[in-house]
Amino acid sequence: MWKAALTELTATASLMFTLTTSIIACLDSHEIDPKLLVPFAVFTIAFLFLIVTVPLTGGHMSPVFTFIAALKGVVTLTRALIYVLAQCIGSIIGFFILKCVMDPKLAYTYSLGGCAISGQGVINSSSGGIKPLDALLVEFTCTFVVLFVGVTLAFDKKRSRDLGLPMVCLVVAGAMALAVFVSITVTGRAGYAGVGLNPARCLGPALLHGGLLWEGHWVFWLGPFLACVVYYAVSINLPREGLVWVDGEYDVLKLALGSCGNVYNTSVSKDHQLEEPSAGFQV
Repeated sequence: MWKAALTELTATASLMFTLTTSIIACLDSHEIDPKLLVPFAVFTIAFLFLIVTVPLTGGHMSPVFTFIAALKGVVTLTRALIYVLAQCIGSIIGFFILKCVMDPKLAYTYSLGGCAISGQGVINSSSGGIKPLDALLVEFTCTFVVLFVGVTLAFDKKRSRDLGLPMVCLVVAGAMALAVFVSITVTGRAGYAGVGLNPARCLGPALLHGGLLWEGHWVFWLGPFLACVVYYAVSINLPREGLVWVDGEYDVLKLALGSCGNVYNTSVSKDHQLEEPSAGFQV
């Protein structure tokens, strides 16, 4: 367990450093719409880290995945707590290294790549940032989508074995990239950094950079954990097996054809019944 926790710490620190530098590089580029590059970077980096760490520790690297794994009984509560502690420490280490090597101007402009609902320079603007309740709704919805699409497949042993590790990691990374894409495009608010999906990722910059990152910081913890609870309630009621054809169940077309057939058979049987006495009399 301690070796797995150390692996989670190392993987989280490496992920925070790599992912944040890539996102800031995309946003600071001179592309016409750099927001389209961010989901691609998230997808690529998440896939690489998942395919390496899933066989080792389960590839959590986020308190969200650890919490839902504890709810589903995949990991024990003790292991989950140690994982979350390792992830938070790993996030702090990763962002500390990033702060040491990053240009101070970029660190100020992008708030060290942290989770912000009101970015630098827009806090006093009436149109800057996003309301905490709106950010909470986005965080909850996007996290639930990632859990429903990615975790439902990842925790299904049979389908995971049939599809293979690369395909499972591909689906989970794709769900994360989709959530990031939706959050940074549909809101369109200056100063809003998009969905966090990882409370540990939001904790590191808040401790090291401070300032506006503490405003609404609770959103990036409460939203994902509420999504985990709701997803758990939904997941325990999901079908355990795929849809199978059961006698007595018909689609709309067959139901209509079946009704016509029943009417035809009824009319034929009535005609037959009317003819039977005549036929009997002849006999």
